[in-house]
Amino acid sequence: MDTYLNHLLFGIYPYIALATLVVGSIIRFDREPYSWRSGSSQLLRRKQLMWGSVLFHVGVLFVLFGHIVGLLVPIWIFDSFAIKHEWKQALAVFGGGFAGTLAFIGATLLLHRRLFDARIRANSSFSDTGIIFLLWLQLAIGLATVPISLGHMDGEQMVRFMAWANGIFTFNPTASLWLDGSHWIFRVHIFLGLTIFLLFPFTRLVHMLSAPVRYLWRGGYQIVRSRKDLSHG
Repeated sequence: MDTYLNHLLFGIYPYIALATLVVGSIIRFDREPYSWRSGSSQLLRRKQLMWGSVLFHVGVLFVLFGHIVGLLVPIWIFDSFAIKHEWKQALAVFGGGFAGTLAFIGATLLLHRRLFDARIRANSSFSDTGIIFLLWLQLAIGLATVPISLGHMDGEQMVRFMAWANGIFTFNPTASLWLDGSHWIFRVHIFLGLTIFLLFPFTRLVHMLSAPVRYLWRGGYQIVRSRKDLSHG
């Protein structure tokens, strides 16, 4: 039963989450282009937003980049450059731990604004608050893996996660076996990360995929009236 559940969560669920992320994002951009934004609450409480946003985004960008490189780059590439698994593990633990701490502090400030400022809470949707909470929880669980990772500084556990991620993207049907027997907190961390991917197209997170140039081909028009027009209206 445990092997079956492991395969369901880490062999099948990843494809459901990733397919929803890709297809859902495309459909949302096509059907609701003007909802493709972060929905800033800067005017309501700027100072805490500034600190929280800067710490969160800087930390998350480093964490995201580290996960992409650390999990998706094939193991043989690191081996060809004589990069030892112990070095990768140390960088992930200490570098990732530092970046994760910055992001967690930022997320805590952002979540505090959403929950304890009456005006911001009144102007926040369930989706806004919920996704910030999930990101906060994911960062907290990620930081909780650091003490456990310190007990695996040989990099063996890291190699297992790399093999799993590479297996998913190469459609290896036995990829989930690499996570079988892993510490539960790592599996919770991975599952929650996949769930965030699943929810991605339905939240404000879609603005991560945006660039200013997209407004060159976005459909529809924004009507802007001059002060003179308003005086005659």
